[in-house]
Amino acid sequence: MSGKHGPERRLSGKHGPERPFERRTRSDNNRYHHAMELTGDDTRARAAPGRAESRARLLRAAAAVFGERGYAGAGVAEIARRAGLTTGAIYSQFADKAALLLEAIDAVSTNEVRAVLQGARPPRERATDILATVGSHLVEPTDDGGQALLLEAFVAARRDPELAAMLRQRVGDQDRRLGKLIDEAKTDGTVDPALDTDAIVTLCHSIALGFLLFRSIDRELPTPDAWRAVIDRLVVAAATNPAQTET
Repeated sequence: MSGKHGPERRLSGKHGPERPFERRTRSDNNRYHHAMELTGDDTRARAAPGRAESRARLLRAAAAVFGERGYAGAGVAEIARRAGLTTGAIYSQFADKAALLLEAIDAVSTNEVRAVLQGARPPRERATDILATVGSHLVEPTDDGGQALLLEAFVAARRDPELAAMLRQRVGDQDRRLGKLIDEAKTDGTVDPALDTDAIVTLCHSIALGFLLFRSIDRELPTPDAWRAVIDRLVVAAATNPAQTET
């Protein structure tokens, strides 16, 4: 057919004849995107951390965020972002935010005292020597990040019944370990059997928590030698029955 201005040209394709460059560009783009998809999958497979590594990264990130923002202000999304993971990684490994906080405390705490309470002690060492050693550690300089987080946990527990219940369980576990040491001391005669075990355990906790508060306000603490002298005197006093002394 002939149009008004000359013979009508037949169009090839939607917008005109397809040029070799356009065909090559589309082909190259297809190969590029396909390669990127393969590369992305391969990179994700290589970069995906194992469960243990993911847990460690989440606990380090949680300790940092809880320390900066407090328990109430810390968000799981920010914790996941700092760990380089998704929030799903948190929910797949921790029951809730409270459990994450308590495990973060353990992850950044020094383990020496906890190991002693769990039974890692030299053979034939008396229970009172263990208690004196644990008590003497209270005034030693420390960069234990778990101390500040533990204080944060106690403060937050006032408004979070679930966290409070988990802390009570944790303190209860420590009660049993301390109680076992004190009962051993009663058996070997280094602690007066007339003294109530639970009362002694409560005293130990009260002293430790008091130091936690002092450190939070940078209160000056006694020197290690002065404090150890007090601890040793208390241990000796615990073995003495005043009624027997008077008779």
